[in-house]
Amino acid sequence: MAKMTAQDYIAREDKYGAHNYHPLPVVLEKGEGVYVWDTDGKKYFDFLSSYSAVNQGHCHPKIINTLKEQAEKLTLTSRAFYNNVLGEFEEYVTKFFGYDKVLPMNTGAEADETALKLCRKWAYEKK
Repeated sequence: MAKMTAQDYIAREDKYGAHNYHPLPVVLEKGEGVYVWDTDGKKYFDFLSSYSAVNQGHCHPKIINTLKEQAEKLTLTSRAFYNNVLGEFEEYVTKFFGYDKVLPMNTGAEADETALKLCRKWAYEKK
């Protein structure tokens, strides 16, 4: 099988993926710390940090090891159950920031953004 080019990866995403963003024409393949590399081996600074989702940098060994250790025990629990580590995290966060309580969650903001973009596109095309 021939090695795919950056344009091949871009074309595949363009064909099969929803068009909710207009990405830069760079195909990233790996990351370490503050750097990312494209499929041609070119090294970049990652100033975007996945919109602040990886402010700690890519592939930090302590975070990766902790993730592996936890995933080998229990990957994810629904909030319909208690688990043995959430309370410890909530206690730490509330004491650190001086809060009474905390509700860690994923707000779904990205899903809302995409839904609104789809509604606008539909309205422009159909109305």
